[in-house]
Amino acid sequence: MGEAGGRPGFYVGLGLALASSAFIGGSFILKKKGLLRLCRRGRARAGQGGHAYLQEWLWWAGLLCMGVGEAANFAAYAFAPATLVTPLGALSVLVSAVLSSTFLNEQLNVHGKIGCILSILGSTVMVIHAPQEEEVSSLESMAEKLKDPGFIVFAVCVLVSSLLLIFVAGPRYGQSNVLVYVLVCSAIGSLSVSCVKGLGIALKELFSGKPVLKEPLGWVLLVCLVICISIQINYLNKALDIFNTAVVTPIYYVLFTTAVMMCSAILFKEWQHMVLDNIIGTISGFLTIVSGIFLLHAFRDMPFTPDLLPLFLQQGRADLHTSWRSADRHRSCQHQPLLPSEEKGSQSAEEEEEEGESV
Repeated sequence: MGEAGGRPGFYVGLGLALASSAFIGGSFILKKKGLLRLCRRGRARAGQGGHAYLQEWLWWAGLLCMGVGEAANFAAYAFAPATLVTPLGALSVLVSAVLSSTFLNEQLNVHGKIGCILSILGSTVMVIHAPQEEEVSSLESMAEKLKDPGFIVFAVCVLVSSLLLIFVAGPRYGQSNVLVYVLVCSAIGSLSVSCVKGLGIALKELFSGKPVLKEPLGWVLLVCLVICISIQINYLNKALDIFNTAVVTPIYYVLFTTAVMMCSAILFKEWQHMVLDNIIGTISGFLTIVSGIFLLHAFRDMPFTPDLLPLFLQQGRADLHTSWRSADRHRSCQHQPLLPSEEKGSQSAEEEEEEGESV
């Protein structure tokens, strides 16, 4: 990371990744608002196979916002390693969670806020310890990497698992399990990142004056990218229409990041030259993100009340409450004498003498 931090491309990629997270996080809210408006009108829902959302301007605004975010993300991958750009997608989780609680009336409790903070901290740790990818400077070297047997096996596994999820698991469990459609988006998304990386290299060569348009690999990557994005949009719409936005967004981030890290490690050999502390830092940062996403997802519907505190904290809270009430009824102990005064002593003695005389 030290060498990367000194290059201008590092800061360009970082800025583009931050802008991408903001636009993508906002796009989820716009698209969800459009889907909710269609639902109130009684139109066919996207989760049931309907495509009425194509006539809703809010959905198109969300798609445009996502397009801007994806374009910024596209450019960020061209300037920086995938394992630097992808973890910053956690910021889109934060943006989506905050905006959904504001505009969609979806509650974000204390657990969700802590989860957002953990996601940001984990992303920061991952950026600091991001592995350096193997240098790919031309389409020829990209073609050699795409022919690697490890990547071919990975791509085949992704395609087969996606087909099983779409045609076997989708009709049975798609309406009840959020993982079905989100897994499709994440798996296909890992391949789209590889296409984006290759197209970024092609654009760099094009601007440098090389005859890239005559290379068939660039067009193949473009067609594959369009297909992958179309599949992602379709099944992400299904997931957003059926499930809560605050649930879909973080789960999609975790699965998508995991798939991209696996794909980048296989395709670009990013982990081969890492030292031990960077490996530990990268894994720790990712686990911190997963912990934050778990808090954001698992306790989303649980209200935070004092009754949920541990017993010893509840006892301390009760004692403190009792002491505050007693302080309102009595004078403060700071104004009470530590020893009985002489006047009180003389008064008590006179009272005893009077009682003795009466007897």
